[in-house]
Amino acid sequence: MSTVHRMQPQGPETNPVEGTVRWSPVKSIWFSTFLVVAVVGGYYTFSLDAVLVGFVTTVVTLCLGHTIGLHRLLIHRSFECPRWLERLLVHLGTLVGMGGPMQMLYLHDIRDWAQRHPRCHSFFIHRHAMWKDFLWQLHGTIELAHPPRFVIEPRVADDPVHRFIQRTWMLQQVPLAALLFALGGLPWVVWGVAVRITVSLIGHWLVGYLAHNRGARDWQLEGHAVQGYNLGGLGMLAMGEGWHNNHHAFPESARLGLERGQFDLGWCALQALQRLGLAWNLRQPADLPPRPELSRLDGQTPAGGAGSV
Repeated sequence: MSTVHRMQPQGPETNPVEGTVRWSPVKSIWFSTFLVVAVVGGYYTFSLDAVLVGFVTTVVTLCLGHTIGLHRLLIHRSFECPRWLERLLVHLGTLVGMGGPMQMLYLHDIRDWAQRHPRCHSFFIHRHAMWKDFLWQLHGTIELAHPPRFVIEPRVADDPVHRFIQRTWMLQQVPLAALLFALGGLPWVVWGVAVRITVSLIGHWLVGYLAHNRGARDWQLEGHAVQGYNLGGLGMLAMGEGWHNNHHAFPESARLGLERGQFDLGWCALQALQRLGLAWNLRQPADLPPRPELSRLDGQTPAGGAGSV
């Protein structure tokens, strides 16, 4: 079992199995508020320009912010870039509406840590009916009986901008909303904030649910409670995040779409940043140390493997 370095055992009893799922008032009210505004406000403010604003802001925040800034950079350090750009990308990722940078580190790493055990609580592996998993993931949280200690590296924990964004992550929507209101009035705010956040949160949950239950697999990780699956067309729409079997196999790879035809918009954006001199050391599977538990299902020898996160 490969480790997740931010999750450190507190004793022999530390485990990802024993825990209770509870309603999270803040999480539930946050999502429900935007859902109501998106459905009602979206209907009454519908216009082509507002829909276009919603589409563009969704693509930018999900691609540059979530998959590049938060996931591939802050969480997995799969490439390097200037500090100012890292802060900008993390800000864009926070605008997706799932949480601030420290919160996203925890939510991602506790799930990764749990999934790398032979057994873990079903909250982490999306094995219930869709309606129940929807309620759990978008309205609830899990309290482990014996959780690991969560330790963030000083480079992130001591960064004043990241700390400020974490403290004010909900308020980060206000400057964007003010700008959209000045440019296009209330319809642009509804579609560029409420509709965008609603679509992003539901889409993130749906990709996570499907990517742990169905699809194609090229890779097997022995001793892991769950395997990821590649989602085909949905992998393209998810900025590359839908190639989840690849990501389980090589979590520190900046490239998620590894095979011919696996379009990865996040990787395309990273290549563009590299050409501009704004990103470097973009790691791919061949650049990573081997993982003993990783094997390719067609019997070929893996080109590399991601070690500890």
